[in-house]
Amino acid sequence: MAVVTCWENSTFSQWGEKMDRGRIMVKGSLWLQAVSVVLVGLCMLMAGNAEASAGFPDIVPLVKRLKPVVVNISTTHNPPAQQKGGKNPFPEGFGGRPLDELFRRFFDQMPQESQKSHSLGSGVIVDPAGYILTNHHVIADADNIQVRLTDEREFNAKVVGKDSKTDLALIRIEGAGTLPVAQLGDSERAEVGSWVIAIGNPFGLEATVTSGIISAKGRHIGNGPYDNFLQTDAAINPGNSGGPLFNLDGAVIGINTAIFSRSGGNMGIGFAIPINMAKTVMEQLKSHGRVTRGWLGVRIQSVTHELAKALGLDKRHGALVASVEAGSPAQAAGIHAGDVVIRFDGKEVGQMNELPAIVAETPIGKKVRIDLIRDGKAISLDVTVAELKEKAAEVASHDKGDATSFGANVRALTPELREQLELEESVRGVVVAGVEPGSNAANAGVRVKDVIAEINRKPIRDVADFRRIMQNSKAGDALLILLFRGGEPLYLAVQLAEAGK
Repeated sequence: MAVVTCWENSTFSQWGEKMDRGRIMVKGSLWLQAVSVVLVGLCMLMAGNAEASAGFPDIVPLVKRLKPVVVNISTTHNPPAQQKGGKNPFPEGFGGRPLDELFRRFFDQMPQESQKSHSLGSGVIVDPAGYILTNHHVIADADNIQVRLTDEREFNAKVVGKDSKTDLALIRIEGAGTLPVAQLGDSERAEVGSWVIAIGNPFGLEATVTSGIISAKGRHIGNGPYDNFLQTDAAINPGNSGGPLFNLDGAVIGINTAIFSRSGGNMGIGFAIPINMAKTVMEQLKSHGRVTRGWLGVRIQSVTHELAKALGLDKRHGALVASVEAGSPAQAAGIHAGDVVIRFDGKEVGQMNELPAIVAETPIGKKVRIDLIRDGKAISLDVTVAELKEKAAEVASHDKGDATSFGANVRALTPELREQLELEESVRGVVVAGVEPGSNAANAGVRVKDVIAEINRKPIRDVADFRRIMQNSKAGDALLILLFRGGEPLYLAVQLAEAGK
């Protein structure tokens, strides 16, 4: 604690009198007063800083208690079986035609050198029997998963279950004895401005501790249909993925997942999956190895200020139904396009993005009440929730066995994605959600977040248009693609080679 001693003004007066008696000529009365004011101000500032520093939390005991529940996760991915066809290091004509042919045959028979790929991440122990919660992307392509505890013991882990839609996975190690377990908190009670602690393994630096605050809640970053992230300024870097975000009670309130960065490193904007969502997913993965979700069968969009006025709403809230799928629970219940869902099973729908998560967490077969605004009037309907099935359109043209595989996942361009990608209203198309390494799309330079607007001069209005063109294309076709990247138009040519060539 800083000790600050401040002199009273009388001290300076006495000093000035002594100076006068000693006939020291000082035009100093004003000078002395100025010095007095400055020193008193410094005293007050130092005292204020001392009080402020006393207000910071002492997290040393807490960190010592929390470190043992955080683990280091490393994975390896084994490449495909070795292929023949090594590269000839000699230029053509180096040894004359006979030697050229000899070199070609020799190097064609040489196995290509292949290497294993490695990745690092973090995880948190959620069960003393060895269950560990982490991110799906940390272990997604792993052939081998190794977990290292804070006591330096290492174990091979097995995947219990994983869920790409929420980017969560549950793995397990055996033979470690009874392990310390993290306390799982309540992310709904977390407040913006609350202090948080992140522990993980950024860049392989084990058990790194950073702190900050919750910067925002309910962030939607285009990561999937169930985006609802906590934002934090606690430093999160590559390798922190899958690690816990703690509150000052030592409870996990989030799983660190993503960062916003222009350089690949921390810029003070990190995102964590709320632990309430993670707990629901984790319990299903532990029990069934997969996640089942409720399905309503509607396409929805945000309610803008203009739409709210046109729809007769007293405020901007709810999810506007853009269309209803045939044979869906929504159609059976009597939901129409143009309805605004404001409440589902007793839960308020403040924004469009809240509805998919609420429906997904509803038990399959449950009959619930849904409150709507239709033509400016409030109505209520009963709907029986069905199970969400994977739709072919969501994985369009990603079949590795297809001879004309484009090699990219695409999704609809929603108003939220349009806003995040900063696209003008005139831009139409589908958003590239993933690109398969080594595919036709990857070789042509297609990237995630590109918006495909045209293929061979034909407009792409939705996923169905994209899928239709892919199905009608064949090996050897060259596709002229107009896309928007960073809001700017760009043409690419994609040559559809046969799969494996």
